[in-house]
Amino acid sequence: MSTTMDVRRSLPAVDTLLAHPAVAAARARHGHRLVRRAVRQTLDEAREQLTGDRKAGEIADGDVLAATALARLTELARPASRAVFNLTGTVIHTNLGRSTLAEAAIAAMTDAARHPTALEYDLEDGGRGDRDRLVEDLLCELTGAEAATVVNNNAGAVLLALGALGAGREALISRGELIEIGGAFRMPDIMQAAGCRLREVGATNRTHPQDFASAIGEHTGLIVKAHTSNYAITGFTKSVPESTLAEIAHAHGVPLLVDLGSGALADFTALGLPYEAQPNDAIAAGADVVTFSGDKLLGGPQAGIIVGRREAIATIKRHPLKRALRLDKLTLAALEATLRLYRDSDAPERDIPTLALLSRAEAEIVATGERLLPHAVDLLSDFKVTLAPCASQLGSGSLPVDRLPSRALTWRPRAEQRRQRERQLQRLEAALRRLPRPVIGRLNDGALLLDLRCLAGEAEIAAFLGQLEQLPRLYGAAPPGGQA
Repeated sequence: MSTTMDVRRSLPAVDTLLAHPAVAAARARHGHRLVRRAVRQTLDEAREQLTGDRKAGEIADGDVLAATALARLTELARPASRAVFNLTGTVIHTNLGRSTLAEAAIAAMTDAARHPTALEYDLEDGGRGDRDRLVEDLLCELTGAEAATVVNNNAGAVLLALGALGAGREALISRGELIEIGGAFRMPDIMQAAGCRLREVGATNRTHPQDFASAIGEHTGLIVKAHTSNYAITGFTKSVPESTLAEIAHAHGVPLLVDLGSGALADFTALGLPYEAQPNDAIAAGADVVTFSGDKLLGGPQAGIIVGRREAIATIKRHPLKRALRLDKLTLAALEATLRLYRDSDAPERDIPTLALLSRAEAEIVATGERLLPHAVDLLSDFKVTLAPCASQLGSGSLPVDRLPSRALTWRPRAEQRRQRERQLQRLEAALRRLPRPVIGRLNDGALLLDLRCLAGEAEIAAFLGQLEQLPRLYGAAPPGGQA
C-alpha cells in the first residue's frame, strides 16, 4: 500500500499540469473551469491505473499527461448535438433530425434569436396579439382552409384536435387506419389520451361507406381518417374517400378530421416523385380539420399544423392543451420563412433542401460518386470499394413502398470467413461514426453502403473528403464489436 501511495505521489499536482504550456494555451480557448475538469479527470484516471508494482519511472511524464488532458478536453467540449453526414439513404431521417432547413428559415431563426420579436404583440393597435397570426394567413392561402393553428408536432396536433372536437364521445375510424408511428405511438392510444372512445369501422383491408353510415349515431363525436403513411395494405383492398366521409359526417352534424401525417405542400408528381396527399385536396374534399407535419415532406421545422373550417379551428384553439403545445418564436420564424418560399419562390424545389434532395437527378449523384470513389478505393485494405446502384427512401413514414434510384459507395469486406467480415463491418461503421463529423451509413447484404443522395453541394463534398484520410487511423483504433 505504501509503495502504491509513493508512486501516486509522483504524479504532478493539478496546478502543475494546468501550468503546462499546452494546457495553459487551451485555457485561453476553453476557459479555466472546463480545462481544470479535464486535468482532474486525467489525473484521477492515472491514479486508478497505478499499482504497487509500477515504479515512478513508468509514470507518464508531463507532456504525455498534458496531451491526454487535451484529448479529454476535446471530448468534454464537444456538444452532444453534432452535425453528421446522413448517408443512410433515408432522406427524412427521424433519428437524424428529419428535414434540414432552407437558408431563409435559418436566417429567420437567427434574427428571431438575436432580437425581441412581435410574437404576441399587435404592431397595428399596440395590444396583445395571437402568435398564430404569423403563419395563419400563409397556411390558409396555401391550403385553401378558412383558418389555421400550429403546435409542436403532428402527434400533438392530432391529440389536440381529437380532445377539442371529440372528448367524451366516439371517434369512428377504419380498422385499416389504426396506425402506429415511431416510438410505438399508436392512434388508439392518442384517442384514449384525448378522451375519445375509439370505434373501429369496417375490416383491416376493406372499409365501405355503409360501415361508417351504420356506425354513426348519437354518441359519435367525429369521423377520423388517418393517412397510412408508414405502411401499405395491398391486394384486395378498399377505403372510403375523404369526399364521401365528409358527406356522411356532415349529414349527421359531426366533423371530419383527416390526419395526413407527413403532408406535402408541393405537387410531388411535378417533381418526378410519387404522388403524396396534400392538405388542399383534403380541404377541397370537405374535411373540417386537416393535420400534418412541418418537418417531413414540407421541409420546415418540427411543427404540427392544423388547418380547416373557422369554427372547428376556433374550438381547437380554445382547448387548454393548446397553450401547452404551442410553438416558440424560433420555430414560428422558421416555419413562416419556409411557407413564404412555397408561396413566393419561383422554384421551391431548389430553395427547400428536402425537396432538392428528393428530386435530385440520378446523373448528379453518379457524378458525385465518381468524384469520391478514387479517394476511397485504396483507403482500407480490408475492403473492396465500388460505386453501386442503390435505392433511397423518403423516410419518416412518407411513401413507404416507393424508392428513389441512387448510388452508394459500397464497402465490402475481403475476408473469407463470415464472422471476420462482420467484425470488419462493425469496425468500419464505428470508425465512420468517430470521424470529426460522423458519417452514418447503412449495413445491407454484407456490405456498408454510403448512399450519396444527401451528399450534395461543393461545401458538403469538400467537408466529407477533408476528413476521409482520418478513417484508416480510426479503423485501426476501433475496438472489436463496433463499440465506439
